[in-house]
Amino acid sequence: MNKSQKIAQIFSPAAFIHDTEENYQAIERMIVEQEIGGLTFFHSRHSAAANFEKRAETLSTEGTFEKLIALINRYQAASKVPLLISIDGEYGLAMRVEETPQYPFAITLGALKKDAEIFVEEVGYRMGMDMKRSGIHLNLAPCADVNTNPNNPVIGYRSFGDDVEKVAKLSFAAYTGMKKAGIGACLKHFPGHGDTAVDSHLGLPILHKGKEELQAEELFPFQYGIDRGVEMIMVGHLAVPALTGGKDIPASICRELITGLLKEEMGFEGLVISDALNMKAVANLFPEPGELEWQAFHAGNDILCFSDHVKEGIQKISEKASEEQIETAFQKIMELKARLGVMESKKVEVPAFDWTSHSDFQRTLAENYVQVHSGKLDLEVLKDLTQKGKLGYQEFFSKEKSLFQSLLNLPPAETSEKQILGVFVPSHKPLNQFGMDQAVLDEIKTLAKSKPSILVHFGNPLALKHLGDMENFEAVICAYQGFEETQELVVKLFL
Repeated sequence: MNKSQKIAQIFSPAAFIHDTEENYQAIERMIVEQEIGGLTFFHSRHSAAANFEKRAETLSTEGTFEKLIALINRYQAASKVPLLISIDGEYGLAMRVEETPQYPFAITLGALKKDAEIFVEEVGYRMGMDMKRSGIHLNLAPCADVNTNPNNPVIGYRSFGDDVEKVAKLSFAAYTGMKKAGIGACLKHFPGHGDTAVDSHLGLPILHKGKEELQAEELFPFQYGIDRGVEMIMVGHLAVPALTGGKDIPASICRELITGLLKEEMGFEGLVISDALNMKAVANLFPEPGELEWQAFHAGNDILCFSDHVKEGIQKISEKASEEQIETAFQKIMELKARLGVMESKKVEVPAFDWTSHSDFQRTLAENYVQVHSGKLDLEVLKDLTQKGKLGYQEFFSKEKSLFQSLLNLPPAETSEKQILGVFVPSHKPLNQFGMDQAVLDEIKTLAKSKPSILVHFGNPLALKHLGDMENFEAVICAYQGFEETQELVVKLFL
């Protein structure tokens, strides 16, 4: 390969499953003309993370999975060197593709009461197998961020929690499971996005911590992974002035952080992949097309994700990079492609999922994470009240009557002596109180004070703070997810 072709292998621009034929053809042209190394698939332009909150929900999502497979086959057919296909699927293909298996969020897996590492590795393995069968070689996950800021607008449910050692062990377990399935994975978002107050899709988060503090918290899970042979790390768009001589420079384009700290000091020898280069934290820093790509490559990234200026980026890197820099990154990518079986890419058939096995696994996981968060359940009293018709139920934020309500089959809460309040948190992101309307939250708080109440919380536990003082509830059950298997399990708890 010539110099430009080698540089092109570094690029993994975005491909959208739901798009226009014109845009599909533009990607094909880019594959043929620029000879890029890979593609990173997203659901649609509307839902690409940088404008996720403005997502147009009216978008047709028919046959997303079939479309994805057809596009992978179409784009592979256009490429001389097989493409490295990646996706950002932290809780499985379902993060980007409807009608595919969804696994629990990292925050839920962080709540597993026993054998957490074994189960998280199995989750990683199953996710990896789903992807491998679908023609995907690399999952841009898991998060190794320690979520020490509960108001973090972008990590939250994506982290295994706020305990440094737990995050280190579980992120490595998820990584190991995916690797066992024969796909690539990466720890992200180096140097650690958990204690930030800004969403890097929308602006630049700045982490005001000294080096020792960072080593004890943010950097710990990455060092843990490096010491155990992790082969890929994604660098985030966040500034750590203490490590960059006081400058607010995003880690993703900072040579001191990637080459100096990550590679030289922490001993990482694997591939470094940038977070999406279209994100607002970096996208507007360099008005000249291609300059951002050069800065990211020069800083030490081996793969550039979601570049909007591929042609100009290749040109700039070609002009400015040393032969050695180019050759090193190129060799790493070709070795990765060989290791993941990319070079033997064949036409992918649409796989059938074993939904029964998936459901059984979900049930096993739910038994391990559903827990009484505070207070206690007196099952004898509940049984007695149920028989007398004195235990009532009311639910909030569910779009339609839930399976939980159907299975409990209790009278409305108004006339009861005791009530179960089911809360189905609308969003797993903290924006607008996790999507919960203030008037409804006030109603729940009032009900909790009106008679003995048991709160069942289906959703992100970080949303509990909006439901008032937990002491006002006789018991609080944290169910974490709204999966049908989880709802069935909580009903069993009561019965």
